[in-house]
Amino acid sequence: MGAFFVKAEIIAVGTELLLGQISNTNGQFLARTLADIGIDTYYQTVVGDNQKRLESVLKLAQTRSDLIITIGGLGPTEDDLTKQTVAKHLGKQLVPDKKALARLQGFYTQSQRPLTPNNQIQAYYVADATVLDNDHGLAVGSASTVDGVSYILLPGPPSEFKPMVTHKLRPLLIAMTHHDEFLLSRVLRFYGIGESLLATELDDLIVSQTNPTLATYAKDHEVTLRLTAKAPQKAEAVKLLNDLEAKVQARVGDYFYGYGDDNSLQKVVVNALIAQKTTLTAAESLTGGLFQSMIAEVPGASEVFAGGFVTYAMAQKAKMLAIPLKDLEKNGVVSQQTAAAMALQSKQRLGADIGIGFTGVAGPDKLEDQQAGTVYIGLAFKDQPVDVKLFHFPRQRNDVRTNAAMAGFFMIFQALQAERH
Repeated sequence: MGAFFVKAEIIAVGTELLLGQISNTNGQFLARTLADIGIDTYYQTVVGDNQKRLESVLKLAQTRSDLIITIGGLGPTEDDLTKQTVAKHLGKQLVPDKKALARLQGFYTQSQRPLTPNNQIQAYYVADATVLDNDHGLAVGSASTVDGVSYILLPGPPSEFKPMVTHKLRPLLIAMTHHDEFLLSRVLRFYGIGESLLATELDDLIVSQTNPTLATYAKDHEVTLRLTAKAPQKAEAVKLLNDLEAKVQARVGDYFYGYGDDNSLQKVVVNALIAQKTTLTAAESLTGGLFQSMIAEVPGASEVFAGGFVTYAMAQKAKMLAIPLKDLEKNGVVSQQTAAAMALQSKQRLGADIGIGFTGVAGPDKLEDQQAGTVYIGLAFKDQPVDVKLFHFPRQRNDVRTNAAMAGFFMIFQALQAERH
């Protein structure tokens, strides 16, 4: 028999959270995940790295919640006391996980550093618990149930926490709470449309939702939509999701680029280029190499990206990209003509299939009498005429730079899609 959780409670552990040095984004992510699978979060608590105070929070939580999830405090330092405190609270010992201990030893051997006793604690978990493997770090998570209350311990670093929630905790909780039905989710990713507009376009679907359900989530410079369906059989749940997605795509499909929690626009583009054996280069001004850096984040990028140009100054645009100086002086650095020349010249000089050029005003000051946030992006796509788009991005300097890079990826994505059809 599976469990049925009535009340969930999230306990974020860390003095840096209390002092406001970092935001509790993990708590938000976890609460959304729990809601998505039908578990209500009634309480969220932030407690510092203090064993007595954490113990008092645990005692209170077990009187009012049947699912208690802690975030943070699983590391090797003296203030990482969560698993020790939970083990004491449950009257359990900490025991090593052999797989995690071997991974820990391998990590320190590879880095040519000694594995100290305090670091080994990362491979320990509460006795009799289910281990939640950490595929992105060294501290294991765990899940215990004692006297009808379930205790989940998760690491604090978002790069470890989010994958563990998505790939380890979520399937475990679904199995515990939906043992008599299939619960399936599908994440759709969109660029170029804000959360409010996306919600407006889908308003009637959101308002009337029962099964399947859909929920919008604003991300950095993009929006995701999670569809969730329940059914006695998997095939029925898949059909529910397919039918709902068809309605969504009919309305906002122009902004859609891919699926999944662990996905990104640059990953979709780079993987498409690899699959099509199509090479790419870039010439960047205001983005300062950010676009090329985002390419390099994707494994296998070297198959399609040999290099590119970062040309901030007018003289370097002329020298590195062989754009006539008189043309730059005539048209201006921030112009449609310069963006087109940067795209075409980078493509030709490196012999790539695609060249993309970025020029604009990151801010905060004007440049060539153009407002901050003004961006021209040129795309030289194979043998097609160079396409240049003008954008006006709001917000601060680095937001403008990131938005410009994302817009460049989406231009390439759209061109690849058009070519396929």
